[in-house]
Amino acid sequence: MTTTPGKILKSHLTVAALALLMALSYECFVFPNAFAPAGINGLATIIQYLFHISIGSFSLMINIPLILLAWRMLDPDFARKSLLFVAVFSCATLIMGRMDLGPLVYHTANGTSAILGPVAAGVVSGLVYGLVIRQNGSTGGTDIVAAWVRGKHPAASLVWLIFGLNASVAALSFFVYGCHFEPVILCLIYCYLSSRISDAILKGGKTALKFEVVTCHADALAARLLQELRHGVTVLPAQGMYSDTPRALLICVVNRHQIVRFQDLLREFPDTFAYVSTVSETLGNFKKVTG
Repeated sequence: MTTTPGKILKSHLTVAALALLMALSYECFVFPNAFAPAGINGLATIIQYLFHISIGSFSLMINIPLILLAWRMLDPDFARKSLLFVAVFSCATLIMGRMDLGPLVYHTANGTSAILGPVAAGVVSGLVYGLVIRQNGSTGGTDIVAAWVRGKHPAASLVWLIFGLNASVAALSFFVYGCHFEPVILCLIYCYLSSRISDAILKGGKTALKFEVVTCHADALAARLLQELRHGVTVLPAQGMYSDTPRALLICVVNRHQIVRFQDLLREFPDTFAYVSTVSETLGNFKKVTG
């Protein structure tokens, strides 16, 4: 499918807007609350705290070589959008660092909850990460390394690499922020929320339920499902090994709110066995039935 110039422009503007949102999140929720987030930017936050080197400058220094690697070894579109994100994020943090964002900044100096800053930052980070990946871009750092490793070794797992980096940031937080456990806990909260939300976005919002039904009433049950639930049914031949009788396997994907109606239909057909599993995303001709 050919991508139109309008879609290309929209995708790049989306990446730029997400980079601005991430920069604003750092200025409002991360920097004022004495904790380091996950990944490369977590290390950059610690360096900024210790040596007053702006995260914007450090992010450019680290990511430019990685983006050049991505340009040569990976998809140029991926590299362009990663560069766009890093450039906008870095410039925005440099500019915002010189602005008075007092009314927007959440900090704990006035006795408010210390946990809310990392919670807000983790939610924003997960949202940004998931949406940027969906635009075929990245937030830089370990995202580019992960894409390169997967391109070379599709079966490779980066779980331990990412875990080790995040654990190192959390451990360093203990010593950097006055030998207290609170920054470590805040870093872990941020990591958990960010990964959970980004994972949910990457899996998609079109969740559904898949029923697989073993029955000897295939035609009658399929007709009822088509008529009442208005979803397609796939029928496969099956053999009951316990009873040694021919049966049929019906496969039907339905919306979550239809599960009770599906169960009510199954009760009308004796000698029917069914099991259900969650479908994280549906593609193709699947409709959200509201009636």
